[in-house]
Amino acid sequence: MIEQFDLSERRACRLVGLSRDSYRNAPRPSAEADALSRAIVDIAHQRRRFGYRRIHDLLRPDFPGVNHKRVYRLYKAAKLAVKRRRKAKRTSSERVPLQLAQSVNEVWSMDFASDSLSNARRIKCLTVADGFSHECVDITVDHSISGQYVTRVLDQAARFGGYPHAVRTDNGPEFTSRAFIAWAQAHGVRHLLIDPGKPMQNGYIESFNGKFRDECLNEHWFETLAQARETISAWRQDYNEIRPHSSCGRIPPAQYAAMHRQHAADASQAKPNSTILATGLPAE
Repeated sequence: MIEQFDLSERRACRLVGLSRDSYRNAPRPSAEADALSRAIVDIAHQRRRFGYRRIHDLLRPDFPGVNHKRVYRLYKAAKLAVKRRRKAKRTSSERVPLQLAQSVNEVWSMDFASDSLSNARRIKCLTVADGFSHECVDITVDHSISGQYVTRVLDQAARFGGYPHAVRTDNGPEFTSRAFIAWAQAHGVRHLLIDPGKPMQNGYIESFNGKFRDECLNEHWFETLAQARETISAWRQDYNEIRPHSSCGRIPPAQYAAMHRQHAADASQAKPNSTILATGLPAE
């Protein structure tokens, strides 16, 4: 307006409702804004499939006063938006809903993910995830994994957190073998098999394997089996202990599982005391 219509600065600022001080002094980013912007870019480059909300979750310990709207503005200004994948068109069919787990170790979901080494030799990854806390119970990597191998992995995982009440799998030969069926019967574990050709009946592990492929398998080039095991183990630790999960209240799955285990322990200890207060007699 000043250049085209030959208006004074005072007149032009009054017409557009702009402070003359703001017109004369352009905004300058503060040191905190620069540090926040660099942190957002660093996290986005390290975790390419993370959106601005998960980046904000990781920034909260170092930038407690920053809300998600400010992170979104800087995230968008840096052009870091994650490209959406095109969903494959599928014929409409009836879907069987998953039964939601109500406690830790109620249902473990299992499936396989595959990759190859630099010498083109294939490797298999047995992924096991808890259906309630979404915590990755274990990821086992080897060239070949049989049904008996699967039972040894589950026995080892159960040493730390106990056996599950049920396991949900597809109809693969490893999960329908005599060794696996005998293991489930021996430990009183209910075996939930999905219908053939309906992987979404085991949707929790399908979702987990999608993250596992995008953030680990597709991002690394494995030369040896030992390197693959070390890299995948580090990713699993990061997934359980650092990476926030939206279904867990935007906290890591391991922290979410620990909170519910502690809550269950406190509830079990409180039951005998509440019985004594209500009846005046000790619980049996």
